[in-house]
Amino acid sequence: MTHRANADPICNLKIVTLLMALNPQLLLLGARVQLRDNGYDGLLVAINPQVSEDQKLIPNIKEMITEASFYLFNATKRRVFFRNIKILIPATWKANNYSKVKQESYEKANVIVTNWYGPHGDDPYTLQYRGCGKEGKYIYFTSDFLLNDDLTSGYGSRGKVFVHEWAHLRWGVFDEYNNEKPFYISGQNQIKATRCSSDITGMFVCEKGPCSQEDCIISKLFQEGCIFVYNSTQNATTSIMFMQSLSSAERLLRVQQAAELYLMQIVEIHTFVGIVSFDSKGDIRSQLHQINNDDDRKLLVSYLPATVSAEAETSICSGLKRGFKVAEKLHGKAYGSVMILVTSGEDRHIGNCLLTVLSSGSVIHTVALGSSADKNLEELSHLTGGLQFFVPDKSNSNSMMDAFGRISSGTGDIFHQCIQLESMGKNIKPHHQLKNTVTVDHSVGNDTAFLVTWQILGPPEIVLFDPNGRKYYTHNFTINQALRTARLWIPGTAKSGVWTYTLNNTHHSLQALKMTVTSRASRSAEPPVTVEAFVGKDSTVFPHPMMIYANVRKGFYPILNATVTATIEPEAEDPVTLKLFDDGAGADVIKNDGIYSRYFFSFAANGRYSLKVHVNHSSSISTIGHSIPGSHAMYVPGYITNGNIQMNAPRKSPGRSEEELESGFSRISSGGSFSVLGVPVGPLPDVFPPCKIIDLEAVKVEEEVTLSWTAPGEDFDQGQANSYEIRMSKSLQNIQDDFNNAILVNTSNLNPQQVGTKEIFTFSPQLFINGPDYQPDGTTPGNHRIYVAIQAIDKHSLKSAVSNIAQASLFIFPNSAPVLARDFLVLKGVLTAMTLTGIICFTIVVMHCILNKKKRAEENGTKLL
Repeated sequence: MTHRANADPICNLKIVTLLMALNPQLLLLGARVQLRDNGYDGLLVAINPQVSEDQKLIPNIKEMITEASFYLFNATKRRVFFRNIKILIPATWKANNYSKVKQESYEKANVIVTNWYGPHGDDPYTLQYRGCGKEGKYIYFTSDFLLNDDLTSGYGSRGKVFVHEWAHLRWGVFDEYNNEKPFYISGQNQIKATRCSSDITGMFVCEKGPCSQEDCIISKLFQEGCIFVYNSTQNATTSIMFMQSLSSAERLLRVQQAAELYLMQIVEIHTFVGIVSFDSKGDIRSQLHQINNDDDRKLLVSYLPATVSAEAETSICSGLKRGFKVAEKLHGKAYGSVMILVTSGEDRHIGNCLLTVLSSGSVIHTVALGSSADKNLEELSHLTGGLQFFVPDKSNSNSMMDAFGRISSGTGDIFHQCIQLESMGKNIKPHHQLKNTVTVDHSVGNDTAFLVTWQILGPPEIVLFDPNGRKYYTHNFTINQALRTARLWIPGTAKSGVWTYTLNNTHHSLQALKMTVTSRASRSAEPPVTVEAFVGKDSTVFPHPMMIYANVRKGFYPILNATVTATIEPEAEDPVTLKLFDDGAGADVIKNDGIYSRYFFSFAANGRYSLKVHVNHSSSISTIGHSIPGSHAMYVPGYITNGNIQMNAPRKSPGRSEEELESGFSRISSGGSFSVLGVPVGPLPDVFPPCKIIDLEAVKVEEEVTLSWTAPGEDFDQGQANSYEIRMSKSLQNIQDDFNNAILVNTSNLNPQQVGTKEIFTFSPQLFINGPDYQPDGTTPGNHRIYVAIQAIDKHSLKSAVSNIAQASLFIFPNSAPVLARDFLVLKGVLTAMTLTGIICFTIVVMHCILNKKKRAEENGTKLL
């Protein structure tokens, strides 16, 4: 049976709603459920007359069995599905174009919906009164189970629950768990939780929290209140009869969707592609096949794995060896081949093939799917120079698509490489919508494709507007119901401007809806805008932060003033968004070089983290840098040889000034993954100091020095610091080596502002100039400068690293001090001499007057006698 022949009957599941007759005695017995051509016919669902009429009940029943049909089809390796069902409603309900009953009856229903609650509340169950392998009587659901979406967190999706109960009803299968005896003692005298398989992981939880296995037993009797709680993500293949809520099929679907994106949209034309799957051994699904047209792409998609292996063991080395064998078919060696390795399994023997991998000459990109993926998986990408990615087990995460979208052929030909413009994924409530815009700029537009994906049931209602207002609807998209994808190719070159899309969840249950948009360069004469996201290193240890970067370029020229947002997804917690900056402060070393940066330290737990960067740019503020950033080789204009000047040819002008972009743009780039260790359990302690100030500048204005810098945060580059400590010195070496003993500047009136704000502070260095340590000799130029540095301090007295050192000139010219001193001494001597001369003259005059007066007195006295 072909794939399409299997898929079409599921898509055409027929549901008929019947109105129950007032006199059930007139009804004949209904026929049993029949299996014809792999499809079940005649399934009858009856609603008890005591159930109140609810407009949501019938749509939810339809949706449950439609989802169950998909799930059953995949779980049975495409063997069986539900072709049609009938729903029998109470006669007391208001007629709403329901069909009249024929031979259907409530007593013969396969599924009963009632509002009578059993001993276990809303538990769905199947009445089994015969032995193993014998059919049961009916499946029982409460109306609350079918209407209350909150219950799905405990039971799993309704479709999976239905398949679980259908196995009871149709095949006489019993549960693979035991609520009466949830634990047993193994042959090794260990306490084990009753589960299938035993590889299912979790922990024992007592009444007062997590506990050891030993705490759950007292004198070989299990302690009351002790339960085994399962991890939300599992690597082991689980039985539907154990926990229907755990599904490896969902992981497989996400891999299939991303692989289809890669094969249909990402990989370049004329590339050779092969496909290998593996569990405990490798399996070649397709030898190398060259892509020359869309038919080649579709053929490769048909070779993708369709079912999940039942084997719990994973042999990554077996898969790689098969991959090398496929690559060697082309040229006899695997040199230059590129492998994308996706796995959620753990392989304790991965080290056995590292030498083989290293000598293969192949580049291996690794994609770790879920937290259970082998911890040493990234070693393969490290050895071969490949990229590493992590995809969390979250239905609304688009990380798998982003990972495949980042992987290119590695030729560097950006004019033929696929460029990702949009990546959006959200859980959408019933009858709600996902709405967003994506900008197609002039530099792209060829081979543009809009890809919509979903997890369960049928496609959402899709509405897409181009910049001119033209509408595209769901029926304009190519639907692949088996992979749950809808794709729209835009012929020619897509119109530049803002495209708006809306995805409406028309179903009655939560849907994970996603949109991915890709395109290629529109013309070979103009390079498209590109974004490269990356991290400073592959791993870090708490409390050291991770450096996040995004290189935004048009050709080799930087794009300035872009809005750059990083999304970091941990294994289990909610994603964290972080705005990146190109301002030359904090984590960003060089301003306006097109590399946007930020510290990330909001670690949720130990483990892997994935990174995605979204760049948005408005044409009104976007500019292209006037020069290519980075360190350049010095161009010498000429030389003097034997007294003759010999000039070199004039240096070629860059030929570009800072200019506006023609239009705005949207870009998405996966930054791969990184890992974090040493994160403490519980709330994180405050161990993060303010970041180092790297743009301190000093300007001497008259008798004062004005400092300026960008404000750091309370924790690295987030928040607001508490205070500053500024110190200065006449010696560059001293302030570098011994900042704490440099002269402290009074900053009592300086209050830090919010991170990213420009700080300005002015102070007078007079005390420093007039101090005993400052003794200019009039000849040493170093004595004419002061050196200043700064530290930021947070509220817990954690200090940043010492800033860059700024200098200011005091403008005290050589020999000026001795001249002033000599003139002062001469003036002082002259004034002293003049003063003494005046005193002497005054004394002489006074003495002369006295003597003259005395002489006249003597002459008068003689005459009298």
